[in-house]
Amino acid sequence: MKKILITGLNSYVGTSFEKWLSQWPDEYYVDTIDMIDGTWREKSFAGYDVVFHVAGIAHVSADQSKKDLYYRINRDLAVDTAKKAKIEGVKQFIFMSSMIIYGADEPVGKEKIITRDTPPNPADFYGDSKLQADLAIQKMADDKFIVSIMRPPVIYGPGCKGNFPKLLKLAKYALIFPNIENRRSMIYIDNFTECVRLVINNASGGIFFPQNEEYVATKDVIADYRKIKGKIIFMMPVPAFVCKILSNSGLFNKAFGSKLYAKELSDCGKYNAVKFCDGIVRMAAYAG
Repeated sequence: MKKILITGLNSYVGTSFEKWLSQWPDEYYVDTIDMIDGTWREKSFAGYDVVFHVAGIAHVSADQSKKDLYYRINRDLAVDTAKKAKIEGVKQFIFMSSMIIYGADEPVGKEKIITRDTPPNPADFYGDSKLQADLAIQKMADDKFIVSIMRPPVIYGPGCKGNFPKLLKLAKYALIFPNIENRRSMIYIDNFTECVRLVINNASGGIFFPQNEEYVATKDVIADYRKIKGKIIFMMPVPAFVCKILSNSGLFNKAFGSKLYAKELSDCGKYNAVKFCDGIVRMAAYAG
């Protein structure tokens, strides 16, 4: 039996992972610890096979007054947790990094295709705080301490937070939507948690780039959701010159830009059990 400690209480990923592992009660024992105050430092990590560090600030902020907080939580806390795990004999440390370390989305009409040779280039202190932790923790790996870095794209699923549920909320009312072609890497929560499970089972170290089998266009999220709900939608053509003007807006590019992992990056086992459209069906059922 694998004994796993999830560092970060009530996180979407951590809670979902614990629920996923409950399918195999004889194979995994899971504990979760709160990282908000310093009491976690008093808990012994000895005896755990794996520490899965999910604690962190998960969304972008432009508020400079929060910059130090991002580095304290996303970098310093993560590094300190990894150091404690290594000192106390944990065999494997899994760190939740992010695709955000590769910077902003490309303007509409262009694509950012990330390969193994693409250098990280964070666009803000959120991305930089994750990258600094990512790189520091990688250096701790040795023959007795396996380090597994997860760099997922957008993770979505029932109960998730962030921009994806906002997009589905828009889909409820969007009778007309811009017909703009783009491609994005995303991953459904069950696919991600299965990927992490395989990384644990195989004691795999290194950097992992899990994603769904299919790339997704923003318009397809809207169209699929409305189809599931039995609602019609009209896709409105957008002239190229209008897209070019709007591509000067970061918000427009965030909604309709392209950012994806090359497919060969994500060949790390059979973890894609849920197709994109099936994930939307589940989210629609959850939302009611």
